[in-house]
Amino acid sequence: MKIIVTSIFVQDQGKALEFYTEKLGFVKKHDVPAGEFRWITLVSPDDADGTELLLEPNNHPAAKEYQQKIFADGIPATMFSVPDIHKEYKRLLECGVQFTMEPTQMGEVTLAVFDDTCGNLIQIVQQTK
Repeated sequence: MKIIVTSIFVQDQGKALEFYTEKLGFVKKHDVPAGEFRWITLVSPDDADGTELLLEPNNHPAAKEYQQKIFADGIPATMFSVPDIHKEYKRLLECGVQFTMEPTQMGEVTLAVFDDTCGNLIQIVQQTK
């Protein structure tokens, strides 16, 4: 068994698609109508056949409440790996991304947290070898 799709709740699919592709550099794999919303998945540009990230509308009351509560508590909704966190941090700052935590070493990882403008905190991590 392997993970093929994982999702993140977003307040606005169009805004999320723009942020995740233009700021973060993910590549759109699917964008098809699904009722009043869309099935939008993204992949890493380095792994077009890898795990897809679904931009899931948070229109269900439980999804909205969950998203709001973890955001308010400062809990990242998901984590992405980067090869050089200081380089990525600088690049994202230059793109206007707002960080809530600058790169910080914690044990065998260095992590940073930013606001995705769609209701989520996202953690980026560089593993120390």
